Amino acid sequence: MGITNAQSGTNVHEVADGLYRINTPVTIEGGPGGFSFNQYLVVDEEPLIFHTGPRKMFPLVREAVASVLPVERLRYIAFSHVEADECGSLNEWLAVAPQSSPLCGTVAAMVSISDLADRPPRPLADGETLSLGKHLVRWFDTPHLPHSWECGYLMEESTRTLLCGDLFTQGGAHNAAVTESDILEPSEAFRRQMDYFSHTKNAAEMIERLASAAPITLACMHGSAWCGDGAALLRALSDSLSQ
Repeated sequence: MGITNAQSGTNVHEVADGLYRINTPVTIEGGPGGFSFNQYLVVDEEPLIFHTGPRKMFPLVREAVASVLPVERLRYIAFSHVEADECGSLNEWLAVAPQSSPLCGTVAAMVSISDLADRPPRPLADGETLSLGKHLVRWFDTPHLPHSWECGYLMEESTRTLLCGDLFTQGGAHNAAVTESDILEPSEAFRRQMDYFSHTKNAAEMIERLASAAPITLACMHGSAWCGDGAALLRALSDSLSQ
């Protein structure tokens, strides 16, 4: 699809069948420098977007979604945990997509979204699946991995794409849409610099559950999406976290 906004550099690329990465490069002054924010759009009978983007980025992301499908067709506004880049523009999306609902884990629905959102959420229990049409998503509870009690991820099973949120966060403003190159070392370098992981004692167990789903695409929220043996890469992350 390419660039949808020349001024911001916001761009759209298909990274798996019917699954589009929306990317906006930014510079964060006093922070990590070059950085990027990604949302993932699943095009189907009941379209889903994973991560809303920050509220101030909403016009850019809306423009990008509109380059793929009419925004009012969105059915689910999904996210990993409660944070500005995950769900900051949730209510803006609910306003422009009148048939849509927030989609999140049961903890997020209970402690935050039932109050914060302008419409009731559709909570997903750990392991629960939801059909979008041709695509099927499964929710994994991953409390405090990397952070937030309500954290969780979606696995799109037909394309074996793990919408893995803040796992494998890579710095840099201009990353390839999808790569087969190593993302573990750059993401671990970023983690050591920013220390945004919670240090939960249950990380290995939760990562093994994700690895057992055998993803072949890792849809990262910051940086490139990655294609390859996702189970092996997840287990390598687990080993690194345990050191």
